[in-house]
Amino acid sequence: MSWNVEYAFLLLISTSTTFLSGILIQNASSIGRKKLYVAISLFVNLSILVLFKYYNFIGDSLTSFISIFDIEYKAPKFNLMLPVGISFYTFQALSYTMDVYQGKIKATKHFGKYALFVSFFPQLVAGPIEKSASLLPQFNSAKSFNYERIKEGLILMAWGFFKKMVIADRLAILVDTVYNNPTEYEGIELVVATFFFSIQILCDFSGYTDIAIGAAKVLGFDLSKNFNRPYFSKSIPEFWRRWHISLGSWFKDYLYFPLGGSRVVNWKKYRNILIVFIVSGLWHGASWNFLIWGLLHGMYQVLDIVLTPLMKIKNGRFNINKNNFIYKFYKVSLAFCLVSFAWIFFRANKVSDAFYIVKNLFVLNTEVILGNGIYDLGLNRTEFKVAYIALLVLLLANLLERKYNLMNLLHKQHLLVRWTYYLSLIFYILVYGVYGSNEKAAFIYFQF
Repeated sequence: MSWNVEYAFLLLISTSTTFLSGILIQNASSIGRKKLYVAISLFVNLSILVLFKYYNFIGDSLTSFISIFDIEYKAPKFNLMLPVGISFYTFQALSYTMDVYQGKIKATKHFGKYALFVSFFPQLVAGPIEKSASLLPQFNSAKSFNYERIKEGLILMAWGFFKKMVIADRLAILVDTVYNNPTEYEGIELVVATFFFSIQILCDFSGYTDIAIGAAKVLGFDLSKNFNRPYFSKSIPEFWRRWHISLGSWFKDYLYFPLGGSRVVNWKKYRNILIVFIVSGLWHGASWNFLIWGLLHGMYQVLDIVLTPLMKIKNGRFNINKNNFIYKFYKVSLAFCLVSFAWIFFRANKVSDAFYIVKNLFVLNTEVILGNGIYDLGLNRTEFKVAYIALLVLLLANLLERKYNLMNLLHKQHLLVRWTYYLSLIFYILVYGVYGSNEKAAFIYFQF
């Protein structure tokens, strides 16, 4: 409300509609009435989302399409700003309606507790998207001071700030330099900026998630895990089981399965996958860039399913050991490159910029690396060194996380080791964190 008082009413409408629909669905005497109340809840919430997030995009697309036939038409525009967190809290509220309809939970009668579920501040604006069965019951139990829990929450928050302020915001300087003026660059410069964005968006979004989960833990609440070392994935399907887990789970439960999931003939399964990822792309933003990004990931998924039997035959014929380090490294590298390629469309300011980057991505200009050209992209030598050290720390943490629970591992260390870690982390954030009120200080997923 400190930003825009009127937009707070959108949150109130979404909350009130789904709260009432839950009670009406539970008390309905027939399946028909239950479906009617679900439909009303979906219509109200999705109408708000479409109006504020997609109306102008639909109008512009319609205008462009009609102009192909030499017909002059200009769709009316609304001068509306995108309400903070609308995609996240709308999906969270709708999941409650559908969970009550499917009998997964009982409708809550306490409006205050339900409103807290929809607007729980640590994860309101950028997730994780919590399921009602997981978060709502936690509001019914008393909370008391717990030193260990608070300490764990603060450590997790500090780790999140490290990823966001030291890594993501630093890499953003180079990424913004290149992606905001892509036609001035080619080859290695575009490759470095694209790979840096892959790391930036991971550290930015997972950093926010760590801060949100840590803040909730300090207050006595447990939020769901949203990231699980996604860039260690050996395939695109595995990547989506590890990246933005709560959104993937939402689409699986409330879109993919209702469409028929994978228990249908192959062409319908492929159709369902493509629909889910196109919708996922549009969920991220009202732009053709996001639609293409979602379509790319949908095509990756379909190709993986189609090619998996052939790859098994190839591996058997050539006696390839899938547990071999070189094979695993190849698979992880391939998945990372495919994901990074798709990120081009996600990050580019417009579709034409994305296609320029794709076209000029493989220009061989090694002089940028051999000379000092790489230091003309916004980060000097010192900044690169700081980024490299921070990335090594992140890589070490990810490698350790494969075998250990990092929080438990930290607790087992000597007092001196633990406090060296705490103070080093705080020192690095204070000294090497990127500060300022510019756009880089904002979390990327706040715009969704």
